[in-house]
Amino acid sequence: MTTPEEIIQYLQDHPQFFEENPDLVESLRFPHPYEGRAISINERQVAILREKNKLLQNRLQELVDMGEKNDVIGEKMHQLTITLLNFDSLHEMLHGIQYQLCEDFSISHVALRLWQTDEFTTPTKSDSTEFNPASNTIHTLVQDMQHPYCGPTADDEIKQWFEEDAEYLQSFAIIPLKKQTRFGLLVLASPDVGRFFPDMGTLYLERLGDIVSNITIRLIQQNPAATATCESAI
Repeated sequence: MTTPEEIIQYLQDHPQFFEENPDLVESLRFPHPYEGRAISINERQVAILREKNKLLQNRLQELVDMGEKNDVIGEKMHQLTITLLNFDSLHEMLHGIQYQLCEDFSISHVALRLWQTDEFTTPTKSDSTEFNPASNTIHTLVQDMQHPYCGPTADDEIKQWFEEDAEYLQSFAIIPLKKQTRFGLLVLASPDVGRFFPDMGTLYLERLGDIVSNITIRLIQQNPAATATCESAI
């Protein structure tokens, strides 16, 4: 008795078989992949091709939607950069970034902490919360970060930066600020648990960190005296 494997091997070894027996091709019937009825080999091939085409169209639409979404985010990041570059003081920049992130990105909770590095010296006395001391735990956390963190958890000290709102916050984006060295932390938070999640891309968050890092250092180095007296912005 001929086995299915032998039949398959024979057809593979004799690709001209169906060309030599065209009537057989017309008479063969195969189960429809979805409708549970018998169809010809040609109909089955058409059905399979249609399904593959549908999958490809869906994938293409996903890519188009993703591209359009990235274009919108890219334009917003461009406008944010231009806006922040126009500020002449750290006080204005801090107000500006909080406003822009809220208006353009629907991020209502923003916290920033800066500490002394070789690139600038933080004031010994300041009314601005971003210069409040951060613990060694936070310094170590930032030092070890290679990319922004997104997810539902944050260090208790970081949560305290949001004061009475901390108990309502469900997701966080933690972004290290750095140039030659790491000198601070930018934290975005949301009461929506799905706003920042572990598998989300961090490309734009990294770019945001680069923008804030460079502008912050520039403003502090340009006018260090004003830094010590600026009011709390975040």
